[in-house]
Amino acid sequence: MNKSNKFAWTWNIKEEYINEYIDMHLNPWKEVLEEHSKAGIKNYSIFQNGNQFFYCFECDDIDTAFKYLDDSEVCNKWNDITSKMVEGSFDFGDAEPITPMREVFYLK
Repeated sequence: MNKSNKFAWTWNIKEEYINEYIDMHLNPWKEVLEEHSKAGIKNYSIFQNGNQFFYCFECDDIDTAFKYLDDSEVCNKWNDITSKMVEGSFDFGDAEPITPMREVFYLK
């Protein structure tokens, strides 16, 4: 099977933070968006199903992207706020800061 350069995962958002989490993503900080673009992340989408959120983006070099984001002051400020909202890790210093989903199909 051919593999894409897509990266996807899910996180559950704590019930008491769902509205705040959605509001932050409906009105993201311009600087955070710029940093993700500079990191090489593109075509980033987030979908909601109750308190479960599905994240998907494209990136040619995920290790370099995560290192860039880990070194970004503005992304760390954003993550300080949103990390309390998710059931998961925001620590890009972890070997796997998020658990990627396995890609089982790709139509080019």
